[in-house]
Amino acid sequence: MTAGQERLQKLISRAGLASRRQADQWIKEGRVMVDGQTAVLGQRADPGLQTIMVDGRPVFFEEERLCVVLNKPPQVVSTLSDPQGRATVADLTADLKVRLFPVGRLDYHSQGLLLMTNDGPLANELSHPSFKVPRTYLVKVKGRPGAADLDRLRRGVKIEGRLSAPAEVELVGPTQNNTWLRMTVFEGRNRLIRKMCAQIGHGVKKLVRERFGPIELGDLPLGRHRRLTRREIEALRRAGRDQRRAG
Repeated sequence: MTAGQERLQKLISRAGLASRRQADQWIKEGRVMVDGQTAVLGQRADPGLQTIMVDGRPVFFEEERLCVVLNKPPQVVSTLSDPQGRATVADLTADLKVRLFPVGRLDYHSQGLLLMTNDGPLANELSHPSFKVPRTYLVKVKGRPGAADLDRLRRGVKIEGRLSAPAEVELVGPTQNNTWLRMTVFEGRNRLIRKMCAQIGHGVKKLVRERFGPIELGDLPLGRHRRLTRREIEALRRAGRDQRRAG
């Protein structure tokens, strides 16, 4: 046992999620996990060193609230640890000395804007399905998609039996063998851009997220991060509220 360890029910109560008695019940029901393993009654954990989750969501504790934008490089996973030993986004924010969780994900081969925070309410709000703020990507696809292909993306394409929401698509320009597009989507489905482009027969060769709602990547260097201002965080929340009202 380390000096920072406390009983799980006490930690869950301290995080404001439930009473200790209710937390005990959650542990009995298998709803609590520590570092990916189902917790047991009486177990202790150190919130500074271990990841505690309830119903698949991380538990946050009172500390400095922080939200950063990271320019994720390709071949970095959007998780806090990786069983294959690959570089993670946690490695790129380790200098902050605060455990930050990614808001959503960028897949292993994609790069660009990724939000990370230790603010539980903010993370839950930004991850909620109703948070349909635009996400903009610069996309290099194979070959030369025609006008009919781009119109299909703008109308929405069927992916795994369900129609995607319409996308905004701008033709940026061709290279020798490929084409650059700028695509804006309004839903957070897994690998959405790659699946949409595959459906029109022009697979993605490079994918860079440039914008998430009102937050822009700008000239942030690859692999670096910067802290969001209070004004930027409020703009994010406001964008989410506006989309929910519009929807």
